[in-house]
Amino acid sequence: MADFRSDKSDSREGKGVAKRAWDAYVRRVGKAKLPIIEPAVARFSVNKVVDLLGFWTAWHLHGGFEGLHRLGMSERTIYRQIAWFRMAFHEHPDTFRFPGITLDPEKYLAAGAMKPPASGKR
Repeated sequence: MADFRSDKSDSREGKGVAKRAWDAYVRRVGKAKLPIIEPAVARFSVNKVVDLLGFWTAWHLHGGFEGLHRLGMSERTIYRQIAWFRMAFHEHPDTFRFPGITLDPEKYLAAGAMKPPASGKR
């Protein structure tokens, strides 16, 4: 496995793509409201909420419970993550939709069939 810790980064923001998009949004609307994430962060840690966002993404890109189990996640962990997700967002990850996030499982899976670059970088 490659160790990327010594690779030079443009900044702590990487190339700043997400920061520029966020700043442009905040300028347009005045104050950013996070109606989906903020209430969950108020009840749980930011790290847990971000972890659940990743869980939701993996759930949908890998075919739900069975897909995550095939990846190597234990059944106990999947059930625990589902429980956390329901506590945070009041819905099962299978039916919950994050407004503004669109996933394309076919495109994602097709990209997995491509050979990674030789250097491990994109």
